[in-house]
Amino acid sequence: MTYPLEGVQVLDLSRVLAGPFAGRMLSDLGADVVKLEPPQEDLTRLWGAVIGGVPGYFHQQNAGKRDVCIDLSIPEGVALAQQLAAKADIVIENFRPGVMDRLGLGYRQLNAARKDLILLSISGFGQDSPESQRMAYAAVIHAESGLVTRQARDGRPPQDIRVSMSDTNAALHGLVAVLAAMHLRQTTGLGQHIDMSMLDATVVTDDQLLYHLEDSHDTGPAAPDIWDTGFGPVLIAGDFRHIWRQLNTRADVEDPTQAGASLEQKIQQRRESAATFFRSLRTRAEVQEIMESLGLAWGEVRDSSTLMESDTVRHRGVLTEVDDRVGGLRVIPQSPYRFSDAEAAVRSGAPHRGEHNEEVLRDWLELNDEDVDRWLASDALVAAEL
Repeated sequence: MTYPLEGVQVLDLSRVLAGPFAGRMLSDLGADVVKLEPPQEDLTRLWGAVIGGVPGYFHQQNAGKRDVCIDLSIPEGVALAQQLAAKADIVIENFRPGVMDRLGLGYRQLNAARKDLILLSISGFGQDSPESQRMAYAAVIHAESGLVTRQARDGRPPQDIRVSMSDTNAALHGLVAVLAAMHLRQTTGLGQHIDMSMLDATVVTDDQLLYHLEDSHDTGPAAPDIWDTGFGPVLIAGDFRHIWRQLNTRADVEDPTQAGASLEQKIQQRRESAATFFRSLRTRAEVQEIMESLGLAWGEVRDSSTLMESDTVRHRGVLTEVDDRVGGLRVIPQSPYRFSDAEAAVRSGAPHRGEHNEEVLRDWLELNDEDVDRWLASDALVAAEL
């Protein structure tokens, strides 16, 4: 089987998460993704367990890529980056708006060298908004989009969500736009500059936003409850009124409320009765049998470290292993794309900084030995000392 994007060349100038995650997914789909890393290193090389010289966070977002380390602060480095971009089908960047232009790598400059180039620019607030120059990590967008306030429940103060959703949403929407632009250029022969805002991507992906915009919170479904069982906590999706009805009519859980009880009393007493019933369930098999018999959707409230204990995770290979570069294997999330007659998979671990300097010069630029040696001896290229 072939990879859908086999033969597609991607130059990834991005850092941290939003851009690198898009590049990782393109690599899983078969693209040759070259990460252009600065001498100062990607910030995520500071995060996570270091195995084989590669930190965990960087590893997850940059697996399968090749790495060149180019100093864009000097003209020779910019000139080399321009040559690589001219060979790329897709360029990814997430600098603040205007930085690429100042470096000489803006869309107009790159498009002049290759008319069908697709440039994906991911930023917090868009390329031309009044706030385009603000620093924007995921948490900032979570705050600005209302997600942080929404996390406040039961009188607790607002708090951030523990996943960088604004980054990954921008990456995935950016990926959709890139694939659409690739399809379009088959007809037009022209590239595109894609302006992907993290704020835009977060808002459009927010399925709960309408309740806040239209002040219609009472028309939506209730938040799911988490119940203790002898097996451990489980989340049961659905309105408690429906759950109670199933417990009362199909599981023979008696209604403890008395005639004349207030609505608040009825709710409290029925919840206590439901909680007692759920605590009586001792095993996962018992929980699953009861939930299926009652037609209730439920989930085990897992710690992420126990994902490999899930039958489905193991069966589908949701987590896989790649060479850890020190004689062992390292766990990493597998590509989520499953095709009937094509392949998608993480194909290797993440690279060291500048590991593929020479290889990319030969493969992408098709330079001879003399030119390769000249570039390797220049100040434009840097290689990490391992």
